[in-house]
Amino acid sequence: MNEILRLIGVTHRYHGKTGETEAIRSMDLSVGEGEFLGIVGPSGSGKTTLLSILAGILEPSSGKVERNISPSEIGYMLQRDHLFEWRTIEENVILGLEIRGIKSAERVGYARSLLEKYSLGDFIKKKPSELSGGMRQRVALIRTLALRPKLILLDEPFSALDFQTRLNVAEDVREIITEEKVTAILVTHDISEAIALCDRVAVLSARPATVKKLFDNPIDKSLSSIERREHPEFANLFREVWKELEFTDEKERKSDQ
Repeated sequence: MNEILRLIGVTHRYHGKTGETEAIRSMDLSVGEGEFLGIVGPSGSGKTTLLSILAGILEPSSGKVERNISPSEIGYMLQRDHLFEWRTIEENVILGLEIRGIKSAERVGYARSLLEKYSLGDFIKKKPSELSGGMRQRVALIRTLALRPKLILLDEPFSALDFQTRLNVAEDVREIITEEKVTAILVTHDISEAIALCDRVAVLSARPATVKKLFDNPIDKSLSSIERREHPEFANLFREVWKELEFTDEKERKSDQ
């Protein structure tokens, strides 16, 4: 598998009035082309900082980020859909193209075709307030895909949804990303979600974050995320990931005492 990016000894420090805070320390991580990588870690462990470095929004304090793609080929999907209520669904989806000054009929047509392809064609002229939370997240993903990224970074994109909607939307997102052959990195607090969606799961240590352990997901990629949750290997992998996180949380608690 060709690597799409690699972190080599990446460290990042924030400088504030009270001093220096080390968010990430000597992190090594690689992501293969077409891979769906999950990242889990304790609260405050630097997961969002890591995504910002991967996206090229932040430069690391030290270490190296090797990308086989340009920052313009990286899409970002946040916790909230950030759809503009005064714009139609179609206008929201082509917003990124407008911002980048892309006006070609082919690119705009591609954005519209994604809406049609993923069951949103009947809502093109609707406003976001007329859509369910799950449909809004699909629109947000399609807005990102309209820019034809090679890598999508997903920062807890389902956390604002109720549990049943979250399961359905997560499966929708996984299907779309797989169908469009895009590499994806998902940051989540939900171990089950990471296992259900991802090919590998990286467990981060407490801050300063480093990659504590990487788990290969043995469950068949052709299964849906719902079917993955019912697979016998699911519980085994969940326990292994949970043990790593539990041990990390315990060490953090002791260090604060």
